Amino acid sequence: MNKKNKNENNYVVSHSIDPVYDSNSEILVLGSFPSVKSRQQKFFYGHPQNRFWKVLAAVMQEDVPETIEDKKEFLIRNRIAVWDVIDSCIIDGSSDSSIKNVVPSDLEKIILNTKITHIFANGATARKLYEKHHEKKLGIKIEALPSTSPANAAYSLERLINEWSSLKKFLIK
Repeated sequence: MNKKNKNENNYVVSHSIDPVYDSNSEILVLGSFPSVKSRQQKFFYGHPQNRFWKVLAAVMQEDVPETIEDKKEFLIRNRIAVWDVIDSCIIDGSSDSSIKNVVPSDLEKIILNTKITHIFANGATARKLYEKHHEKKLGIKIEALPSTSPANAAYSLERLINEWSSLKKFLIK
């Protein structure tokens, strides 16, 4: 849902994708806010050039999930929760650098209903926003991982997989 903000020439965009988690989730991966493609597809990391699903599949030594249902099953099976730091904001397209007027997501409901003890940020913006809006309340530090966004051209797929492999040690065998 988008609504015009009288003080801005842009629109307030509300998050329209439900978090993915269940009571067995052990780690939480947070993005900043869904891209235009993700909002259109109504699921996380929907841009075909985003490497999130390839990276996680490689880390977990599984095939890359293709459908939304496959992606949800993949996350639940691997005890990984996914959501975003922001519930609504003003954003220009998919640009994290344009984010203004942030209303934070309610992360507490996830933490209270899971086994999550570690939180990872998919990129620097998610980390900064989590630290500003959530860290003190939740009492859990966040570890920043390099963004899987196609805008992060400095990281090859291999380098991303190597960096993201650190989250696996926080999953109970």
